[in-house]
Amino acid sequence: MSDQLTAQIERVIAALERIAAPAATPIDWSAAPAYVWNGIQPRAVPAIEAPSLDLIYGVNEQKAKVVDNVLRHAHGHAAHDMLLWGSRGMGKSALLRASLRHAREDQGTDLALVQVAPDALSSLTTLFTVLRDVDRPFLVFIDDLGFEEGDSAGPRALRSWLEGGVEARPRNVRLAVTANRRAIVSRHMSEQDDPINPRDAVDDQLALADRFGLSIGFHNCSQDDYLGIIRGYAAAYGLEWEVSDALEWSKRRGGRSGRIASHYITELAGRVGKQI
Repeated sequence: MSDQLTAQIERVIAALERIAAPAATPIDWSAAPAYVWNGIQPRAVPAIEAPSLDLIYGVNEQKAKVVDNVLRHAHGHAAHDMLLWGSRGMGKSALLRASLRHAREDQGTDLALVQVAPDALSSLTTLFTVLRDVDRPFLVFIDDLGFEEGDSAGPRALRSWLEGGVEARPRNVRLAVTANRRAIVSRHMSEQDDPINPRDAVDDQLALADRFGLSIGFHNCSQDDYLGIIRGYAAAYGLEWEVSDALEWSKRRGGRSGRIASHYITELAGRVGKQI
């Protein structure tokens, strides 16, 4: 091989090395309080952004169940996988994050959160393989999960992970899922009108929710609950407010929820030039 040809090959190799994606930096799974998993590699998150548990109002029964279960897992005790389902804006994901923050900061545990994007669900087996060998408890969090019509592989995989299949989640991992529907799987009215066996489709879809040890519903916010949420936030932040103004805020947004109440509190703070 001529020296000129060798030099050309070396230049091509050098150019390819410059444009190649850098090697992924190894992640220390024992260091951070939270991680984000994109299906290929993790990213460490230095702090968990979550409200104090004291600021989560209107879902007291749900809060008690979630906090208790998260603490069980954090302390290495038997704990359930959790499905938090129901109305939008009622604090499902905020409650999960707040419970984990409470377990770490107030209870001194080493529990870590790993948030997985719904489109990375197929990579959970890879994630479980990695976490199985780490000596700490993990809460794997999938927010706003839903399966499209005709997707049978996703629900089957989730059942296997929850029920002890060969690729089930390891003992140091529990799943926490939020969804707007208890059934998770998309359903059409035609399935309920099946003249042969009208409950088969519904039962099959709800069976997925039944795989979770805890299935906790979050329901529409009543006016009293909505005002109670605002009352609690306003007291915590030292903000003055009026019932009529709070109700007008909810009417302009077409509903009442914890999220709408939180937005109203932000509005109150902004009016008086206060940061919260």
